Amino acid sequence: MSSDNDSQVLAERLGALLSARSWTLVTAESCTGGGIASACTDIAGSSGWFAAGLVTYTEAMKQRLLGVSAELLTRHGAVSEPVARAMAEGALAATDADLALAVTGIAGPGGGEVLQPVGTVWFAWAERAAVTTTAVERFRGSRGAVRRAAVLRSLRGALALLTD
Repeated sequence: MSSDNDSQVLAERLGALLSARSWTLVTAESCTGGGIASACTDIAGSSGWFAAGLVTYTEAMKQRLLGVSAELLTRHGAVSEPVARAMAEGALAATDADLALAVTGIAGPGGGEVLQPVGTVWFAWAERAAVTTTAVERFRGSRGAVRRAAVLRSLRGALALLTD
């Protein structure tokens, strides 16, 4: 089981990499409810590399704040690769940040379906002038466990992107 210290260590590493590049980060979160932003802003000095955190829990807020199209949401659903991608790219468009992390998923305990069970989480990492990277995971456990795992996966994905 992961502890809060795992997210702290990952966020510290991410902050150091972003600072070394003079980059800033924006998060676009749904099922994690601001957990990624919280992990980042728990780090002293994060104001030097953390630009903003947008918690867009409803489809209406994904549209209004991130520019996710209603057609995309209708066609693919809020928990999908195209929506995660649009969230990350929309967060970059809405801010001056250099890197965006986006997360959308089903933390549970309800809301899952056969093709998208509880624990399904889509991730996207977008850099300016680069191809957006996406991934899907299916986590097990309680609502809290799914959310914590999603925070850790998002931070690990950002670290991988910046160290490749």
